[in-house]
Amino acid sequence: MSTHALAKKQLQVLEDLFTGQMNEQEVLNKHKVSRYIYTKWLNDKSFIEYFYQRMKGFSMQSSLIVSRYAPVAAARLVELTESDKDETARKACLDVISIPDKIIEKQNEKENIYSKLNISNEAAAKVMKILADDEQSTNEQNTIDTNPN
Repeated sequence: MSTHALAKKQLQVLEDLFTGQMNEQEVLNKHKVSRYIYTKWLNDKSFIEYFYQRMKGFSMQSSLIVSRYAPVAAARLVELTESDKDETARKACLDVISIPDKIIEKQNEKENIYSKLNISNEAAAKVMKILADDEQSTNEQNTIDTNPN
């Protein structure tokens, strides 16, 4: 998705929403964007695509950081199992023995939802195409003047 479809002000608002320390209303006030205009932007396909693209990027970045430090955290947990404090050692032991379950849980979350529903990949692709076509036709029918300025 190209950011060229977005106005400069929209990009500035999104940048502050994702990287600044202000809440949504403070960002809107800073950029002198009314709630009405912002609501129109939230109905703009390009704006929303960029918004979700940024969210996905942050989510992936977070996952990378967690993945990078997982071995260190696991090693530290193992060290804590030998703590002089009984409660600390007990909790560390519980965490260590639950790690394999959490890994399996994460893998299961990533499974294709269609396999859980016993739907073939071909059928799933057809469903996704129908949904995408339906969404596109709905967006075309409900086009609102989304002029950001």
